[in-house]
Amino acid sequence: MRHWVAASVVGVRVMAEESWLRAAAEHRARVRRLTGPYRQRAARGEIHPVLDFLFVYYSYRPARLERWHPGPGVVLAGAAAREYLGRPGYRPHGGDVVLDPELLGERAAGTARFVRDLLHATGQRQPQLGCFGLHEWAMVYRQPAALVRHRAVPLRLGGGGTDAVVESLPIRCSHHDAFRFFTTEARPRNALQPTRADQIRLEQPGCLHATMDLYKWAYKLAPATPSELVADCLELAAETRELDMRASPYDLADLGYPPVPIEAPAGRAEYARLQAALTGRAAPLRDRIIQLCDALLGAPQRPLGEHGA
Repeated sequence: MRHWVAASVVGVRVMAEESWLRAAAEHRARVRRLTGPYRQRAARGEIHPVLDFLFVYYSYRPARLERWHPGPGVVLAGAAAREYLGRPGYRPHGGDVVLDPELLGERAAGTARFVRDLLHATGQRQPQLGCFGLHEWAMVYRQPAALVRHRAVPLRLGGGGTDAVVESLPIRCSHHDAFRFFTTEARPRNALQPTRADQIRLEQPGCLHATMDLYKWAYKLAPATPSELVADCLELAAETRELDMRASPYDLADLGYPPVPIEAPAGRAEYARLQAALTGRAAPLRDRIIQLCDALLGAPQRPLGEHGA
């Protein structure tokens, strides 16, 4: 049984050895702007409450992130390409090397189908920009100080002030992987009770976590994902995480993250403006991932932008 329609997407462009070696080096340098400091902090036993999320919550190891992949449709020319023959998904192509999605098996094909369906459904919905990042507040609501997730960072308003904000504003979190970290007391306050089974039905493009998760979906498709796309998603996830934590109840000013005080009307307006900008930047990345899934699964190709709203 064939799992992929691989013949339609491989072997269409030959990349000279000099070109792909340069692309691989540029990719390593690009992502090491994040992986390098993370490794240094880990060696010192330090935790960054904002940026380490990219490597702790998300499971893609820095070594794998730094490894360059061309994606489907590219033949890597030259003797140096033979190193790829020891990696999943690659096979000889004459004297060169090519990624063959067929070699990745049914599990990878199933991932591509799920990612395509999820991102297509997400892109069809109107962005909802009224959540104001309250998921982070709900994660510490009525929580003893010893159990707060980032215990080394103080709460800007203290425990009582944080609880008061949660009690004064409606919570509309639609993202299961954020909602599952709510405290027991905060869960009934959410307008939705999202589960994993609801993900395709509820995910919406204004959600910061849905934007950050584009990085996850890009690397989940690796090695079929072009590394440029993975890096684009990683960088957007890093910027989105900054807003996520600037709008959180934590005081991160000493780390260079001025607060977006969503407890006040002006702060909520600023959050919605920044959220809308990130949502707009996420849309073309979502389309590129959908296009990749379509190509891998042999679906008819549609112009970029046709998948989303």
